[in-house]
Amino acid sequence: MRNWPLFELSVTTPRLELRYPSLEDLDALGDRAAEGVHEQGFMPFLFPWTDTDPAERARRTVQYHFRSWGEFTAADWSVEFVVVHEGEIVGVQGIMAKDFLVTREVKTGSWLGRRFHGQGIGTEMRRAVLHFAFEGLDAHQAVTEAFEDNHASLAVTRKLGYREDGITTHDRQGEPAITQRFRLARQDWAESPGFEIHNLDTCLPLFGLKG
Repeated sequence: MRNWPLFELSVTTPRLELRYPSLEDLDALGDRAAEGVHEQGFMPFLFPWTDTDPAERARRTVQYHFRSWGEFTAADWSVEFVVVHEGEIVGVQGIMAKDFLVTREVKTGSWLGRRFHGQGIGTEMRRAVLHFAFEGLDAHQAVTEAFEDNHASLAVTRKLGYREDGITTHDRQGEPAITQRFRLARQDWAESPGFEIHNLDTCLPLFGLKG
């Protein structure tokens, strides 16, 4: 699409493709959300969007991406890649920033369909988006956070070399809950072989960057 080149943007790894979603991709992603993202009685998200019935989870998923598309500006942007494994959409890997041209700092967030947990996909898709941030956008810092009881997310973060960056207390469904913040500097990032970014040059002006 000439006037919105992000639709051609993707990152590939030895096992995965992360791509800016089409409408058909969002339909499949909604199905993943409807199937389930985490076990009952556990809430890994600051906004409890999964705390509803399957059909509403699917609709919320699609609407979230529509908002992300419509609100994208160079000063405040979010790219929510769908993650494809063996031809099937399995989850989302997001990257976002505010005032990126000044801060050179990005934040990441993700979710993975529950039946795809435990296969190393979460680690590989985070590696992919870090490659996009540091190699593609010339980011200087990447930050992330997770609740202290979200052990899978914390394990991925620590495996990739982030350093702890403090804690924050939140109201999680009426109860106090602590998130651990992490930060990864470009100089601490290790590039992985077999990771490639596709069709970025035409997208750079949307981020306020030059090709």
